[in-house]
Amino acid sequence: MRPEDDGEFVGARLDSGLRAARFASPPSAEEFADAIEPRNAPAVFRGVVKDWKASFRWDPRHGGLDYLLEKVGPDVDVEAMISSTGHVFYGDLRSHERVLVPFSKFIHSCRSYLRNPNASSDSSKAQEILNNPTASETGCSGSLDSCDQVYLAQVSILNNENKERCSLEVLKEDIKEPTFLRGKPFSSINIWMNRAHLRSSTHYDPHHNLLCVVAGCKKVTLWPPSASPYLYPMPVYGEASNHSSVSIEEPDYSSYTRAKHMKEYSERVILNCGDALFIPEGWYHQVDSDDFTIAINFWWKSRIMTEMLEHMDAYYLRRILSRLVDKEMNKMVQESSVCHSKGSTVIQPMDEAKGGFEQLNLHSQGADSDTSDKKDSPLQTLEPSTLQALYELISLVHNSVELVSQNEVSEPTSQNESYNQSNERKKITADDSSLLEKDAIAKIMLPLEPLELQSMLLVMARTFPRTLEALVLNMLGPIGAEILTRKFDEMDQQATKEQQSEFYKTFYNVFDDQYAAMDSLLNGKEFFSFQVFQNVLEQYIGVHADRPN
Repeated sequence: MRPEDDGEFVGARLDSGLRAARFASPPSAEEFADAIEPRNAPAVFRGVVKDWKASFRWDPRHGGLDYLLEKVGPDVDVEAMISSTGHVFYGDLRSHERVLVPFSKFIHSCRSYLRNPNASSDSSKAQEILNNPTASETGCSGSLDSCDQVYLAQVSILNNENKERCSLEVLKEDIKEPTFLRGKPFSSINIWMNRAHLRSSTHYDPHHNLLCVVAGCKKVTLWPPSASPYLYPMPVYGEASNHSSVSIEEPDYSSYTRAKHMKEYSERVILNCGDALFIPEGWYHQVDSDDFTIAINFWWKSRIMTEMLEHMDAYYLRRILSRLVDKEMNKMVQESSVCHSKGSTVIQPMDEAKGGFEQLNLHSQGADSDTSDKKDSPLQTLEPSTLQALYELISLVHNSVELVSQNEVSEPTSQNESYNQSNERKKITADDSSLLEKDAIAKIMLPLEPLELQSMLLVMARTFPRTLEALVLNMLGPIGAEILTRKFDEMDQQATKEQQSEFYKTFYNVFDDQYAAMDSLLNGKEFFSFQVFQNVLEQYIGVHADRPN
């Protein structure tokens, strides 16, 4: 963590390019449009709204309540949000409700709290209001004095999509459009006002957002869209799809295991009176508001969304999913490699390798193995570490496959059937550090250099052909198939066309049905790709997809 003077923190894993930029003075409209907004990263502007009339007239602790009541008048009703979960306002409609209350009643309740902030709050009032929606005009307004769980959230001052909802339009006179937002097509301008301390749930918005604090203090925690796997977004088809599933107060790490790392990818920003924060669309944020905090926010659509043509939606959706799948696959293989290199592999001493070498010669499946001179054996060409890997692979195969005879193995089962039986219910998760441990074959192959693996496979093809056949057709799991074919690609980059042709000819000639071997590798790769695709859907979209038959 990086401590800051004002108590802010930056997650250790948050990329430096995604951290919020700080500005002591407002930028020009050109600078914001050309250099700040296109970054799609947050930016903090200190003191940029201090000259607003709202910043020195609305403060509840300095006569602001009287001013607001006089400005708005006694007969205006506003939508208030009532929470049944204490001071936490979740996105789930089962945990809160919007009810219509007279603005004057809310202001009177603020006055009562200002006079006696230590008075106990009756949290049952909120639940009573939720359970009795018909009380929105009588029971609710009469109970506000004893219910702290009330929030004027997203009450419109300007709304270009629904002008009838601008119940507090009169307050627009007290605010100014920031100079650096000049020309932006605002979707809405809203006021956010709370009486007692409250917390919002972790969520993102589909618009760019400039959040301006005119009274009190807000502490905003930010996560980039790429942190979605650690926040467990609600399903895209639900009513709160832009909210995190993880409880703020009491996170259940047993159910949401990746959430243990969510703070590492976050940044916290403290906004005092006069400060503003640019929150790009899609950025998760969670807000803590002190007592008597008032904020104004501006929402406008990003250029990405306004310029995206509808007939291209399906194409971009596929491109985005494909990119996320590729990123996740690379991450899994690379992380597995790191975990492996940290100490999971132990190369046996030279004398043990020699013992393995003698054992390999005894089990040689080649036609001339009994008469050939051991000194001329292909095994002699392998490095000790490669020879040890070969010995481990052969041991795995011989221990797992029932031998009919020394030179024959039982008929391999269908590759698809094998995968379905052993892997259909096994889910890959981003925090599964034991992924490689579950695939012993992949664990052996991964640390081998491409040409080392090539030499080993050639030795197997010439000396232990039936073992190689059983390995590929019966024992190679999805991640093993992915790693092996990646190694093939790396081999090709280091070999001539003639060398490539010779290798693949020797490798595939081992199999009675060469197409079966190719199908086995492709099926494994596709199964691994689907597991990753399924994982991406669950992490970023909150959707589970079963593999089609």
